[in-house]
Amino acid sequence: MREEGKAELAESARWHEWAAEHLSEPLARAAEVVIAAYRRGGKVLLCGNGGSAADSQHLAAELVGRYRGERPPLSAIALTTDTSALTAIANDYDFNEVFARQVLALGIAGDVLVALSTSGSSPNVLNAVTAARERGLTVVALSGRDGGPLAQQADIALTVPASTSDRVQEVHITLGHILCGLVEAALFPESVAPAPHVHVSRSAREP
Repeated sequence: MREEGKAELAESARWHEWAAEHLSEPLARAAEVVIAAYRRGGKVLLCGNGGSAADSQHLAAELVGRYRGERPPLSAIALTTDTSALTAIANDYDFNEVFARQVLALGIAGDVLVALSTSGSSPNVLNAVTAARERGLTVVALSGRDGGPLAQQADIALTVPASTSDRVQEVHITLGHILCGLVEAALFPESVAPAPHVHVSRSAREP
């Protein structure tokens, strides 16, 4: 099991290295549009299914709470958390509308939708993108595999071409963390603490 775990960690690291080489430019552009939205008084909406729903909530919490620095809260809403809205929309309309209807209700021109899908083809996420375009939101997509229609329809796409959802999601949350850090540093440079340096004792390094 130790060797299997080591191999899994190495594979995950390779995908992070790939992302560093290929996704730093679209990641910077994504940060720029989010920063611009906040400077205009806008907000970020996030959506996804399953693990991507958890990532949506995680990243919204980093923005509303804090990432590394003490600073004012930033407006971010994960469209995956209101069970009454989700179940009402799914029951009265269709599950494929659970995010789109919330985007139409909450989104205004100049906001940003961060849409997550490891396949790039989740119908409810794609419908949210359509709704975002109708409302004048900028769409940032975190996708996987070949990007699917989600990457094609987004203004900015961060696509991780791994073949399994776990590897895609591992890179997605890292990209999301870095996005939050870039936004926080740009808007509140005086409040952002430097990244901590972790000192590992000899005993901790030993197997």
